[in-house]
Amino acid sequence: MASSYTLFFFFFFMFFCDFAISSHIASATEEDEYVLTLDHSNFSQVVSKHKFIVVEFYAPWCGHCKNLAPEYEKAASVLSSHDPPVALAKVDANAEENKGLAEQFGVKSFPTIKILKNGGEVVQDYKGPREADGIVQYLNKQVGPASFEIKTPEDAANLINDKKVVVVGIFPALSGEEFDNFNILADKLRSDYDFRHTTKAELLPRGKSSVTTPTVRLLKPFDELFIDFQKFDVDALEKFVEDSSIPLVTLFDQSPTNQPFLVKYFESPNAKKSKYTDVAGVYKGKGLSFLLGDLKDSQAALEFFGIKEDQTPVVIVQKTNGLKFINLNVEVDQIAPWLKDYMDGKVKPFIKSEPIPETNDEPVKVVVANSLGDMVLDSKKNILLEFYAPWCGHCKKLAPTLDEVAVSFENDASVMVAKFDASNNDIPSDTFEVQGYPTLYFRSSSGKVVPYEGNRTKEDIIDFIQKHREGDETTTEPGKDEL
Repeated sequence: MASSYTLFFFFFFMFFCDFAISSHIASATEEDEYVLTLDHSNFSQVVSKHKFIVVEFYAPWCGHCKNLAPEYEKAASVLSSHDPPVALAKVDANAEENKGLAEQFGVKSFPTIKILKNGGEVVQDYKGPREADGIVQYLNKQVGPASFEIKTPEDAANLINDKKVVVVGIFPALSGEEFDNFNILADKLRSDYDFRHTTKAELLPRGKSSVTTPTVRLLKPFDELFIDFQKFDVDALEKFVEDSSIPLVTLFDQSPTNQPFLVKYFESPNAKKSKYTDVAGVYKGKGLSFLLGDLKDSQAALEFFGIKEDQTPVVIVQKTNGLKFINLNVEVDQIAPWLKDYMDGKVKPFIKSEPIPETNDEPVKVVVANSLGDMVLDSKKNILLEFYAPWCGHCKKLAPTLDEVAVSFENDASVMVAKFDASNNDIPSDTFEVQGYPTLYFRSSSGKVVPYEGNRTKEDIIDFIQKHREGDETTTEPGKDEL
């Protein structure tokens, strides 16, 4: 269950998270192929034979898929010798015959990775790294028991540290509906939390030593340090764990201690922090979470939000739907009233946008956030829109092809080819889902928006536009003279 939290950032000094895995995995030999190839004809048969299998849905033209392929193969070679072995598979979701599978598993971008358990009865999203070491570590945690029993003081000795949250189920007996639901929760959230269970509450380092009813005790290195919960509906349990494991205020810096808590959102003590903490306390439990950023360490975060150093201190509200609300050069005493105005709906969203170009006469038109409405969303034209990043190699490779497509339609006033720098402009997430670059969408003259997922050749793109365009009865084939 996705967190419903709205994030409040206060940058006064500043952050960049850098996660690295130092372990080493030997490369698979070139002649060995450990990743299973599935398609519509054998998918169900193969999946039904596995209690645990990982499936990547990819497209041959996808740059991210190509980068993942060797790492996925290396991980598969290591996991093939796991006890029991862990199977990794792939499906060409771009192939016409496999598009039914892609639709069945909700594949909207490439690559999409799913974990299938119990012959496919349980389907979960893969949320782990995309390099071999990380894939192996993530999946090793996904197999075997989701929760381990605490039987002795030694078992309980490592439950408390300053880096992680531990979820402990306390039961009179390790059976019954409550115990079963706890294990369902543990299996669902095992990637994010450590789970333990016991019949001996006296072994636990925090909380009452005697428990007579089934209880979930969450042990954490911040705020109240532990909290108990007795409702065993799975959804209620999940909400309790997700809500209770977020600190009242997290310091937004590079400290390894803070990284596990910062991941949950996106993934220097002084008077300002104290004031900010007071404000956070007022809104605790009201669907809000708070981060505290340090200017020195947080340059990447400010760049992401389009904020300059001379505009700090700044309060930033980041909603789960992508909307941002920003108060620049804010004084400490202004935080509380501004936040109240936000909660009352009086603050307008902030949109990061490059300036609208003064001239826009190239074949592929430039669209920025502030011109997206006029040029695309409210337009009566048929528009192919590319979301790209200037540093993206695949975008650079596609650029001349899009130029050729645009030139082909230069005498057709009802068709426009455009590009949108998604690294420097905010994207309306309710209209476009962009998880990688380049991403192409087509918006017809009547407002229908569909992703382009075909081959990235001039001919294929032109054919797609011709098939999806609207608003004119007859058209001249691009690049051909009328007879």
